[in-house]
Amino acid sequence: VLMQFAIVMGRYIFGVYSIAAQESVLYMHGALFMLGAGYTLLVDKHVRVDVFFAKASAATQRRIDIFGHLFLLLPSMAALLYWSWPSVRNSWSILEGPLSVGGIEAVFLMKSLIPAFCLLVMLQSIASLTGLLVKGRTQ
Repeated sequence: VLMQFAIVMGRYIFGVYSIAAQESVLYMHGALFMLGAGYTLLVDKHVRVDVFFAKASAATQRRIDIFGHLFLLLPSMAALLYWSWPSVRNSWSILEGPLSVGGIEAVFLMKSLIPAFCLLVMLQSIASLTGLLVKGRTQ
């Protein structure tokens, strides 16, 4: 937010504009969400459609969570990892440059956030799933 504020102030008050500075906001935003998704899953603050879940019993909620991890989250992360990997690998092989002329010369680093996102979310999903299964056995 501070960077975006500085960019706006620089542009409209001082007449200074930098494409690299503007792209840095995109990089920071991407890193924040991609690398923070696993933590969001850990603290159970991810987006959830509570049509049935909110009024369900604890046992039913646990079953819904187990189903979601096994049949929705893990397969989708595995698919995203599989299908994005060639693009990430290619980006690293050519050290892909900026999105715009004068931008940050590190698109390959930004694309690397995709597999990092997938792996972090998958690890947290497995940890959460393990907790749900252990909790189910003790009840």
